[in-house]
Amino acid sequence: MVKERNNSYRSLIVWQKSMELVKTVYKITNTFPQEELFGLTSQIKRSVISIPSNIAEGKGRQTNKEFVQFLYIALGSLYELQTQMELAYELDFIDRIEDVENLMIEIEKMLNALIKIKRHSNE
Repeated sequence: MVKERNNSYRSLIVWQKSMELVKTVYKITNTFPQEELFGLTSQIKRSVISIPSNIAEGKGRQTNKEFVQFLYIALGSLYELQTQMELAYELDFIDRIEDVENLMIEIEKMLNALIKIKRHSNE
């Protein structure tokens, strides 16, 4: 584990939860049909990795306005992932979606709350 610094992106619970989501989704996609490797599996992996990556990149920016912009990108990637996971469920690639769905909802709420806080601290 990389040493955590105070006020780094690693200290953000939403980033930590997003990293947990990445690991969970990767485990799930390992069970997908082989023919989906370059289709839905690839799209899902790109979406899920984008969430903590954009949180981290945004945290490293100079202003809250820039941070918020990257939080919105992370939120968009989360919405993509929610859509893709629902599709995977409907295609019977996943037996249960509740656990990952609950984690995605939790992250969505956290991102929206952080966006609201950071937007208002700009004013």
